[in-house]
Amino acid sequence: MDRWVEGDLYEPYVGRWSRLVAERFVDRLGVPEGATWVDVGAGTGALAEAAIRRAGAGHVIGVEPSDGFLRVARDRLRHLPFEGRPGDAGTLPVETSSSDAVVSGLVLNFVPDRAEALAEARRVARPGAVVAAYVWDYAGEMQMMRAFWDAAVALDADARDADEGVRFADLATAEGMATAFASAGLEAVDAWAIDVPTVFQDFDDYWTPFLTGQAPAPSYCMSLAEDRRSALRERLRATLPAEADGSIRLVARAWAVRGREPAGTTAEVSP
Repeated sequence: MDRWVEGDLYEPYVGRWSRLVAERFVDRLGVPEGATWVDVGAGTGALAEAAIRRAGAGHVIGVEPSDGFLRVARDRLRHLPFEGRPGDAGTLPVETSSSDAVVSGLVLNFVPDRAEALAEARRVARPGAVVAAYVWDYAGEMQMMRAFWDAAVALDADARDADEGVRFADLATAEGMATAFASAGLEAVDAWAIDVPTVFQDFDDYWTPFLTGQAPAPSYCMSLAEDRRSALRERLRATLPAEADGSIRLVARAWAVRGREPAGTTAEVSP
């Protein structure tokens, strides 16, 4: 279900909302202008762009395993100080103790070994550097996804196995994020919520991105037979809160966490 191939198809699904979260996220990190950032799981470049435009990043290294997503990021940010590198969170292609900020957006819950990924983030961070991340509040106020999975599970109890609110229940809370960072040895750990509006022009604007097959919910949607997919569509149409003009006004909440690499640490960090 975790399919990440075409970056252009991901944009109308979550990319447009992640950009709003990324802006508020970087505003709170307090990273000085001109800093070197590493964006782990750069995707289509939402977080990297926010780091450059809002925090004045001097250089952002975006590490991304999907060729299709990395291609979109490189194209979108081609006139900005962004360098896209293929790679994954467990083996970052970045020099040790070279970065002022190591960040990730909507990635940590999908990483097979979170402890390894956070150890790698610490490895590339300079002493005192910011290490930070955010993930969606899948079980709560990431409402566009919560509405989808609630409808899917009502029609098919087996959909619960794919529900991100169930799969990532251990991490996708303020407590879960803070615990992960503190357990990794980061200092001054602080977790908080970021809420952004997600306004859909009409039902089709909400539903159509679920037909792209990118990411867990759209992948589940496209795995259904046509009659079951139609039943899911109509249940959502009946339950989503449409305004008089047809628009659907929801909220997307992300849980964010920030810590610091301890000053004076050595380059060797064990997961």
